Amino acid sequence: MEVKKIIKDKKFWVASFLVAWAAALQGHMMWLQRQDAFKQKFGDLGQDHDPEN
Repeated sequence: MEVKKIIKDKKFWVASFLVAWAAALQGHMMWLQRQDAFKQKFGDLGQDHDPEN
């Protein structure tokens, strides 16, 4: 009975959305940080570094 009341509560869904959004944002920021660290270590592999040109 109590669980049904919680599921219907709008505040529960708003809080759940905020927690999920914050976790996704943190994961995204960690991924960006890893990408930057990789670029600093190995350089940007997307660009062609041709010493002859």
